[in-house]
Amino acid sequence: MSLLELFGLSILIYYVIYVLCWLLLDCNVRLWWKIRFGVSISTLRGQVVWITGASSGIGRALAVQLAQHGVRLAISARREALLEEVKEECLAKAKGLLASKDVLVLPMDMLKLKDHKKCLDEVLNHFGKLNIVVNNAGRSQRASWEDISVEVDRELFELDVFSVLHLSRLAVRYFVEQAGGQGHLACTSSIAGMTAVPFSASYCGAKHALNAYFSCLAIEHSSLNITLFNPGPVATDFLQEAFTGQPNEKVGQSTRDQKRLSAERTGFLFATAIANKLEMVWCALFPVNFLAYAYQYAGLRLILRYAMSRKTLSKIREGKL
Repeated sequence: MSLLELFGLSILIYYVIYVLCWLLLDCNVRLWWKIRFGVSISTLRGQVVWITGASSGIGRALAVQLAQHGVRLAISARREALLEEVKEECLAKAKGLLASKDVLVLPMDMLKLKDHKKCLDEVLNHFGKLNIVVNNAGRSQRASWEDISVEVDRELFELDVFSVLHLSRLAVRYFVEQAGGQGHLACTSSIAGMTAVPFSASYCGAKHALNAYFSCLAIEHSSLNITLFNPGPVATDFLQEAFTGQPNEKVGQSTRDQKRLSAERTGFLFATAIANKLEMVWCALFPVNFLAYAYQYAGLRLILRYAMSRKTLSKIREGKL
């Protein structure tokens, strides 16, 4: 076998293994590699992490995962009673690594922008510092493209994009002006922010915008760490509060019987991505993880777009295939 043939065979084997990873893993290859060979979540011990949208779902799972490794937490959401439950769970899982003062319950409505600075100051006054901000608050959507009211577009962008940007800009100013330019911003985006999915046009637009905004930030402030976490379908109550096409309506749908990644696994993957300072990661069960990879390549994206019907893509998105 000539050197050229050996080289070609090596390339073929590499891509076969790579595609098998697309099929078998529940996250992108780089994140999977870091789980096995990267730094542990425990390297974050003693740091202060502020999580919004922490009362349920991915935010709650992330808080519990970090607490197990002794990470000090500020947890925010609108529902204070649920935050207190999260705090109790975090302290129980920490097994002595955290005291009550190490988990700050900080009720906050993301849409009340005027309260953001006050809440940031409260975190800083309580802990004396802030290392990582996790923007997790947000809502999803289910509606046909032509049936979506512009009011819904605006409402969804206000919560999923503009409120996140407002809080993040306050955090960036703190990191740059008071923390020596060091800090970490993490954001719960979505695979819907990496590619288009049916019946969620406003949500897709918002998550694409979020990824673009934070990618720009990563270029402008290279000393800051940025993590864009893009989950696929996750077993949470996310659809209960999701927008439809009309104002003041909610989907109110359960996801219990659907094929989705568990919130606990998602929280672990998110925490690992943060600990390893990964900029762009995603996670989902097959076939969503496979499609997330395939859609990174323009040729494959076009082939899959024409090969798969809108109905099939919708079923995959809802965890029904």
